[in-house]
Amino acid sequence: MSDLATKPPTILVIDDDAEVRYSLGRVLSSKKYQVVEAASGELGVAAVKKGPAPDLIFLDIRMSGMSGIEALQHIRSVNPKQLVVLMTAFGTAQTAIEAMKYGAFDYIMKPFDPAKVLTIAENALKAHADMRAVVDYKPTINSDDYKEGIVGSSPVMQDVFKTIGQVTASDVTVMITGESGTGKELVARSIWKHSHRAAKPFIAVNCAAIPDNLIESELFGHEKGSFTGATGQRLGKFELCDGGTIFLDEIGDMALATQTKILRVLQQGEIQRVGGTETIKVDVRILAATNKDLEEMVKAKTFREDLYYRLNVVRIRMPALRERVDDVPQIVDFCLQNLVKQKKARTSKVSPEAMAVLTRYRWPGNVRELENVVYRSAVIAQGDTILLKDLPAEVRDSAGAGATVVPTATAGGSATPFETTRTASAESVALASAQVVAEGIASGEPALSVERALDFLHVELSQHPEPILERIEREMIVRVLTAMEGNLLKASEKLGMTRATLRKRVDDLGLKF
Repeated sequence: MSDLATKPPTILVIDDDAEVRYSLGRVLSSKKYQVVEAASGELGVAAVKKGPAPDLIFLDIRMSGMSGIEALQHIRSVNPKQLVVLMTAFGTAQTAIEAMKYGAFDYIMKPFDPAKVLTIAENALKAHADMRAVVDYKPTINSDDYKEGIVGSSPVMQDVFKTIGQVTASDVTVMITGESGTGKELVARSIWKHSHRAAKPFIAVNCAAIPDNLIESELFGHEKGSFTGATGQRLGKFELCDGGTIFLDEIGDMALATQTKILRVLQQGEIQRVGGTETIKVDVRILAATNKDLEEMVKAKTFREDLYYRLNVVRIRMPALRERVDDVPQIVDFCLQNLVKQKKARTSKVSPEAMAVLTRYRWPGNVRELENVVYRSAVIAQGDTILLKDLPAEVRDSAGAGATVVPTATAGGSATPFETTRTASAESVALASAQVVAEGIASGEPALSVERALDFLHVELSQHPEPILERIEREMIVRVLTAMEGNLLKASEKLGMTRATLRKRVDDLGLKF
């Protein structure tokens, strides 16, 4: 933004109609933009090649000689990041599709609405500034370090990684729990890849996707004529996976009759095909996953208690994404690197403003939803940077994109006061309030930080009926203890409580320090 402050942005208008160039120049000049003109597509492309590159280009689509679409393609080949707004008097679907297909920032209809022209110019110039703000971007991770696809460095994910490492050396049965979309199958695949069975098959079965009357045939196979449609013998997944690892996803959806046969595999290592009498020995390691509460299902007698204990020898819980928001930038970076490698998108960066919204969003669909949003946004982005406008509206609105719900650092590193124009989530309020207070305590400015947090809470508390005090307290204790390197005595002094009281709160909140 400093460059924009020293000289006005330069806007190149390319149109073979002198009257259009004049009227558009007058509108843009009213905002003190520096306007340069080119009377044809050829002259416009030559001006871009000669440089310096304009901050924005308004380009007519229908011109004698080189068309606007052709000029746009030439311009983008010279400077892929160049922002171009196409102008047309023919607002057909084909025009809009062609404009966006070749990377136009936007397009505008003739005759012009001056206010619309200025709005588009302002939005485009802001996008230009945002892209330049991340010019020094460097990937935060090396995607080759995450070949399993499980990305994260948060404490909860470190616990997951440690447990995976501990169970790979044996054939112990593992139950993987967590919400849908958290990456339970990735954990199962990682266990298999690092185990002594890695050279043997890995087969994943989604128990929820197979009808009850077919799942036994799918898992154990069937003999010819065992049921209508069984025209031949078929081997089931357990036979095909002999010596390897089978992953039973959504096992909580499995019928009780099938659960009994899974128990037999675990206890005796043998199966029978549907309609068969032969007992077949199989050597298969079973990994299971569910997003259901199996303990409650056992109580309700919808899940076998003996099978539950057989499966739940070691449990790995995959945390929801909202529990590890610090991992969001790494996951976004990993997704973008993969998209670029697969040539599914050219976008490899995210603006700070967009990343702030991504880290504030609640992610009810967890990592799967985040991957989808990154893909959608990368496809829509005009340059190599995902901007705030490229994010889906539901993410921007739900995350409170119009509000600053966390303190932003100034040049000196201190937090600036909160500005709020939209309601943040209760958890965001809690985390933001605790963060600003804790940072103030750790830096020796507790009074100022508390005042900032109270100003913010005064605006936001009325919007949230659910209690948030424990969330604030928890976050504050964690941050202060972290700043004090786990020293309870120093942290208790900063927090204004006795060491014994702090120790009790740490235990009550289930914290590990």
